[in-house]
Formats: sequence, structure tokens, C-alpha cells
Amino acid sequence: MANMDVSLKEMLTIDGAIGAAVADYGSGMALGTLGGSKDLDLQVAAAANTEVVKAKLRAIDALKLNDGIEDILITLGTQYHIIRPLTGRGGKGLFLYLALDRNRANLAMARHQLRAIEDKLEI
Repeated sequence: MANMDVSLKEMLTIDGAIGAAVADYGSGMALGTLGGSKDLDLQVAAAANTEVVKAKLRAIDALKLNDGIEDILITLGTQYHIIRPLTGRGGKGLFLYLALDRNRANLAMARHQLRAIEDKLEI
């Protein structure tokens, strides 16, 4: 099992990674961040993306879908943003957030690696 700091470091080893965060979508607070840039404030990104997660959870509830979110992909002109709610013990209400440079990232591999990181993460 890996702790949050180890997991954030692993997230930044994914090809094209710009920044990574573990955030609480109940409070909107980032519990940990690594990377980022002057154009990507991970504290702001974590807080703003809590609303994305909450909106999708409301939609699932309204549609009475008996399912959960594996991940949410946001495709920008130059970046991919992947939001992955944690499903393991102790991870309820938390999500992984990964921003990738679209020109350097392999989206399928990034999703696969993020899933593996989640599996090892212990909060």
C-alpha cells in the first residue's frame, strides 16, 4: 500500500503529467498536490472539480442508475484532465485529479496507470 505522497509522485511519472492532486469533494479542499504551473493552480483545480464530481453524482442519482463513477475525462485543447473518485476503504468522498499535456500523454495508458495507483493508495 502507498501513502498519498508516494501516490502523487507516481501520478507525476505518468507520461505528459503536469500536475496531480488528491481532493475531498465534500469540502473542496486539496489534501495533497504535486506539480502544477503558473497556468495550473492545483488548489483551484481541485476545488473547482469538486463541483464536476458532485454534478455527476446528482445526475446518476436523478437517473436512478445503479452505478458509480470510474473516472471523468475533460478534454481541453492542450490538456486532458482525469478525475477518479476513490472507491477503496477510507477513500469515500475523495478523488484523484491528474492534468496531462495532450501532446505528450497516452490517454489509455494514463487511465490504466491511475487505476493502478488508486488500487495501491491507502488513506
